[in-house]
Amino acid sequence: MRLTTKGRFAVTAMIDLALRQSSGPVTLAAISQRQQISLSYLEQLFGKLRRNELVESTRGPGGGYTLGRKAGEITVADIIVSVDEPIDATQCGGKENCLGEGGRCMTHELWASLNTRMVEFLDSVTLQKLVDDQLAKGVQIESKPMVKRAISPMPVAKPIRVNAPNSVFALGSMFAKS
Repeated sequence: MRLTTKGRFAVTAMIDLALRQSSGPVTLAAISQRQQISLSYLEQLFGKLRRNELVESTRGPGGGYTLGRKAGEITVADIIVSVDEPIDATQCGGKENCLGEGGRCMTHELWASLNTRMVEFLDSVTLQKLVDDQLAKGVQIESKPMVKRAISPMPVAKPIRVNAPNSVFALGSMFAKS
């Protein structure tokens, strides 16, 4: 079994969201910027997380995402399964037809047992524990969301100097002088 970027990114984004939701809904653009995850990819993941009620969305200005349940009630297994990430080390996907019509392979029980242990482990780790681990490592939570401003907060007044007539009459008198 290997965990693909889908599962990794979903867990990372959920940790980021859980760390910052106390100051209101968190935008996917902010998560994308902090975690270096494509915004369109996050939109796909959060669509699945929302359908599985792990997150809730708020529309409009000041909108974004918040957790659908308390962080202590969401497990890593919940997140991974929500984004359609298989937790399966068997070659047959648990169908017991590893050898086609010939039945199970000799190591099927080994991989099935590993699946059980992986699910038990991932189900024992809560999002709150991951958040607490990050806080214990000293992760700094900024007080204001990261926003790139394209417009300056203060208008910049620059005088405009034009060597052109400012009225029809001035234009006419300019031509009359020539």
